[in-house]
Amino acid sequence: MPKASELKRGMVIEIDQMPFLIKQMESRSPSSRGAATLYKVRMNNLKTGQKRDETFKGDDFLQEGDCTRKVVQYSYREENRFVFMDLEDFNQYDLDERHLETQTGYLLEGLEGITAILHNDQILGIELPQSVILSIIETTPSVKGATATGRTKPAQLSTGLEVQVPEYLETGEQIKVSTATGKFISRA
Repeated sequence: MPKASELKRGMVIEIDQMPFLIKQMESRSPSSRGAATLYKVRMNNLKTGQKRDETFKGDDFLQEGDCTRKVVQYSYREENRFVFMDLEDFNQYDLDERHLETQTGYLLEGLEGITAILHNDQILGIELPQSVILSIIETTPSVKGATATGRTKPAQLSTGLEVQVPEYLETGEQIKVSTATGKFISRA
């Protein structure tokens, strides 16, 4: 049973017999003496997809979720279901689009390095790799001499995701995008 001070992003905990995936954590140290450090935690219910914010004291004990993690590959989309394949035993898991929220913009067929969170061999959610490589399919023409400026322009990517990119990039180029922030990192 971990303490609130030991929680990390990506851990699964149980509250009222429901599994929650920790998305963000923020610690606050009150200014008064003797006050306990508070941890504000944003998490998602893995069964319903609902977001929940909780504040815990540093020495609060929490129940760790009974989940397993497997490395999977994104295979294909069928209507509003996304299908993932276990790379070890080739089992397939499908997940409804509503459980993926904003993650669908980073899923490209054949994408590896995805971690599936399983409970009783049922997929509850996924964790994406830190970054993905996507192609720019539409953006305004590049501006000559724009390499020295920090200005950006919108670019439509192959998955439908739209990000701000430097002005010197053109349609057809591949870029690396952060899955945590949704921002341009570099050329691929």
